[in-house]
Amino acid sequence: MRPLRCVCDTGLVTAATHLPDNHGSAAAGPGGRKHRRDHSGRGRDRSVPGGAPGLRLAVRLMMSCQASSNPFLQPLVILAIETAMRRGELLGLRWEHVHLDQSFVHLPLTKNGDSRDVPLSPMARQTIEALPKGLSGVVIPVHPEALKGLWNRATRRADITDLRFHDLRHEATTRFFEKGLGAMEVAAITGHKDLRMLQRYVQLRPEDLARKLT
Repeated sequence: MRPLRCVCDTGLVTAATHLPDNHGSAAAGPGGRKHRRDHSGRGRDRSVPGGAPGLRLAVRLMMSCQASSNPFLQPLVILAIETAMRRGELLGLRWEHVHLDQSFVHLPLTKNGDSRDVPLSPMARQTIEALPKGLSGVVIPVHPEALKGLWNRATRRADITDLRFHDLRHEATTRFFEKGLGAMEVAAITGHKDLRMLQRYVQLRPEDLARKLT
């Protein structure tokens, strides 16, 4: 099981094999990738190996989210990791657009101006199934401004710095490639229009390419 999975007794996904530590760096997963904040605009460095520190950060983050005063924060983080949906897409998701029997959710209007169907992993489906259905019809009834405070407090409790909620979408997209999905498949899930935007998520290592040639 990847370090991205949280403690089994919670039954929940963690958010952070590659979350930054207090020095602005992050631990890598088994694939040898590591994300570090890069202010040059080139993306994050994935070259430093690691693993155990990322697991510790992941557990800290999810335990902190579980301790939040808002019970929807942890499910929101899980769904961000499992689906790569944007914050606005997650907070705007309505129950009439959730199709658990077919394992997908429908987004009628996305940032790109198009609709999109997002497949649900077993963990994402279980997370949604466990949520109560309120009168508002919204799956995650959290206001965007309220989320900022909830997220800041959660990362502060977990002693994690330099982590944006949007970084969870980056992590999710990277995981899709690690699972073996192609660029077109990933783009269908994430909604990326320009496949060149996905290049920053992938590091093609010669040993991996050689293994595929055998």
